[in-house]
Amino acid sequence: METSTTQQCYAILPDRGVIAVTGPDVRHFLDNILTIDTEAALRDGAAYGGLLTPQGKVQFDFILFPAADGFLFDLPAATVADFVRRLGLYRLRAQVAIADRSADLAVLAGWDGAAPEVTGSIAPDPREPRLGWRAIVPRDATEPSGWVRTTPEDYAAHRIAMGIPEGGADFAYGDVFPHDVDMDQLRGVDFRKGCYIGQEVVSRMEHRGTARRRVIRIEAATDLPAPGTEVTADGRVLGTIAATTGGRGIAMIRLDRAREALDASAQVTAGGIAVTLSIPDWARFGWPEPAAAE
Repeated sequence: METSTTQQCYAILPDRGVIAVTGPDVRHFLDNILTIDTEAALRDGAAYGGLLTPQGKVQFDFILFPAADGFLFDLPAATVADFVRRLGLYRLRAQVAIADRSADLAVLAGWDGAAPEVTGSIAPDPREPRLGWRAIVPRDATEPSGWVRTTPEDYAAHRIAMGIPEGGADFAYGDVFPHDVDMDQLRGVDFRKGCYIGQEVVSRMEHRGTARRRVIRIEAATDLPAPGTEVTADGRVLGTIAATTGGRGIAMIRLDRAREALDASAQVTAGGIAVTLSIPDWARFGWPEPAAAE
């Protein structure tokens, strides 16, 4: 459905699940393995982060909410069982309980208005304030009064138009570093905290500035081709489309190759359609400096 930009819209997200981690050792346990500090969730009401492989690849990403005696994870429903198992492997002797709460808790997302009062946990989306708010509520809770209920597809269109990727939907877990999918730009990595799984690789990429792949915005005058379509210029692959909504989308692009194409005024295409690439306005990175002339 089409919605006015002046409406206060929200959607229930059935493709998201909820995990509760509680117990006296919960903060110490999570702070030792996650890319973020649990203090951020306590301070701001929610935090965005991930759990990486030892090689620094994104294994899970999630939004973390404080809750009674611990924290709630809002993450793709398809990953819930794997995440529970992974946390169990890392638990060792920590006094924590890990439970799938997806049957009784639902995830909501809203935009174009300040967060309403709800029964449950609600906070501004920690990735980017203009995304709106995020909430975890009982499945039988009363829906927000005065808000227009839309569809998960409407929310996805809102998110994609802002150029913000989401794990499991727009990139494959285990294949990318946090910098590749802009987690460092979206408050998903705390570079000031102590060690966590994969920290050495991610910190090295940050301090050396070696990130070359990034998720950026892609647009066309017509509907964009399907996710997975290669983005090319003069026959050279720049990257691939990750997600689309009409003529807007996001793509994972090699910034150095895209800069060379722009400098050469080469036409950038995807599936035979002319496209334009742009860096989201919330990003702190820019196009690489042009190569020095020899």
